[in-house]
Formats: sequence, C-alpha cells, structure tokens
Amino acid sequence: MSPFHERCAWRSQVVRFAATICVASVAGPVSAQSQGGLYIAGAGFSFQAAAEQAMANNPEGRRFFLLSIPPETGALSRTAAAPLAAVRDRVTAANGVLFVCQRDVDNGSIDLSGLVPEVIPVRGWPPLGSKQIPKGQRYFPDENPAVLPKANESLRRLRTTCS
Repeated sequence: MSPFHERCAWRSQVVRFAATICVASVAGPVSAQSQGGLYIAGAGFSFQAAAEQAMANNPEGRRFFLLSIPPETGALSRTAAAPLAAVRDRVTAANGVLFVCQRDVDNGSIDLSGLVPEVIPVRGWPPLGSKQIPKGQRYFPDENPAVLPKANESLRRLRTTCS
C-alpha cells in the first residue's frame, strides 16, 4: 500500500471514530428523556413506597406513571393527610403522572370529584370482540395518548390492571 493510501485509511478510521463519539453523545441525552415505567400503589405497595421507588428510578424529570388502586388512593384525595399530600406533590413535581382505574370510579370505589385535578382515570381493555379500540390502534378514540405511556409493556400493564 502506498503512503497516500495508508494516510487515507488512517484518516477514515479517525473520521469513523469521531462520528461514533458524536452519535453516542447525541443518543445519551435522547435516551435519558425517554419515559420511565409504570408503578402500582395498592399491589403490595403503599402509595408512599411506590412513589419513592418511581422517583428514585426516574431521576432528572423523566416522565413516569403511578397507578393507585384502592385502598391506596387516599394520597390522591383533595383532603389527604399532609405527609401523603407532600409525597403526591413530589411525584407530580418529578414529572409523574397519576392514574386511577375508571372501573374503580364506575363501581363507586373512588369518587373522582374528591381527587386532585392531576389524577387521570384510565380504562382497562374493552370486552373481547369489542370494537371500542379500533383495529391496529392502542387507544380508545376519546383518549388523550399524550398522557398515557408510549411503551407497549407499560400501557399493557396499565390496561390489564384496570380491566
């Protein structure tokens, strides 16, 4: 190989290495902005325990989701005890999204009017064979996809828990 070709080959390697570094530095912040998971209060965890775990696993404002099922919905109440209200407020300040199941509202277990306005009721899966969620879609037509998890696993767990 001539000296010219050796220099070109070496420069190509340097350029590829630099490009790899650039891509890695851009991909890091993008993945850090991805959504966190779904945490469930009432499935063996108190609201406080689920909230603390969610905030610890999703630092620096990464959005996460906290579903509360009875009896762990007290922290979502407008009249929650001060310590629970403080945890709830920390969750929303940390970019957490608060959910309850629509079925619990429908069966009277939760009074939506008594909850803080940040709480979003979520429906479970529609009955088998139903066309409530159009074929090939992930959301009910009247749902706001922006407030729900984008990750299939988190959305599946949310709907399954609320069914």
